[in-house]
Amino acid sequence: MKALVLEGPHELNLRDIDVPKPGVEDALIKVEAIGVCRSDHHFWEWGPDSGMMNFDGPKVMGHEISGTVVETGKDVTNFKVGDRVVIPFSGSDGTCKYCNSGQPHLCENSYIPGVSYIGGYAEYVCVPKANRNLAHLPDELSFLNGAALGCRFITAFHGLVDRAAITIGENVVVFGCGGVGLSAINISKAAGANVIAVDINPENLKLAKVMGADTIINSNDVGAVAEIQKLTSGGADLAVDALGLEVTVNNCIASLKKGGRLLQIGITTKNGGNVSVPMTSVVMREISVIGTLGMPPFRYESIWPMLSAGKLDPSKMVTGEISISQVNDVFKEMSNNTVKGTNVVTSF
Repeated sequence: MKALVLEGPHELNLRDIDVPKPGVEDALIKVEAIGVCRSDHHFWEWGPDSGMMNFDGPKVMGHEISGTVVETGKDVTNFKVGDRVVIPFSGSDGTCKYCNSGQPHLCENSYIPGVSYIGGYAEYVCVPKANRNLAHLPDELSFLNGAALGCRFITAFHGLVDRAAITIGENVVVFGCGGVGLSAINISKAAGANVIAVDINPENLKLAKVMGADTIINSNDVGAVAEIQKLTSGGADLAVDALGLEVTVNNCIASLKKGGRLLQIGITTKNGGNVSVPMTSVVMREISVIGTLGMPPFRYESIWPMLSAGKLDPSKMVTGEISISQVNDVFKEMSNNTVKGTNVVTSF
């Protein structure tokens, strides 16, 4: 099969490799669409020897996958050949204390495509423990929408709905209008919030309006914190940091009212992922800082009706349907901060 193999920093080459063979608990998926994620860009920069790709064989990235089941092991009972599926990026083994307490996305032995096993920048991908690590894609939803959900929409949905408990009428500010931020905007608007979007890129802010932002702020033009405080009469209820930079973490906290919540989705690769936080302000103003990671596969059933009804539409932020040979070009755009919206591979 054709696959993009990471062979060095910035060395991503199209190769012919063997089609994986599913074991008794596994399912072989024909990849119909796969989103190009900034996490993969980090791997592309680091190369295959970073210690992040913990599997033998060709180093194939890619974790935002939708496709069709073409083969199953004998113990796979929840899925059959021909089923349309998405592959949750936060898979699990079903044995640890987190799996057994309803938090499989926090599994101590997680199964992540492109991290724990050969990923989806290929014609086929083999999913381990398929009964728990696949989700059915409803017939009325396209493979494009399934891939565009990726990790961005899923992470934002779990963060806003399950972790931050967003409610109707709240003032929500989203810092960073890339894939995760745009997802958070769409979900917040669907939840009935008043949504403010902040970015420095005019094109990203245009997309933010498309995704449902009520107000957009270009922080190159005005002081974002002061503008948010004015628009909300004293601070937002909930701030979403979709970038993870020190400046956005601090601006989120400063934008909140007393008792507000910071939902931290973005992470940075700078300084080992560490940022300086104004802890005195957090304590004295009772700010809640909430982390979020992925979403349990069983929660996909909660998001499908919102997509089917058109309340959520990940395809709105897809700015390019590309071939697998163009992924390198997207990574170069990410390095130059010129990429807009989300690119999805739909041809191999």
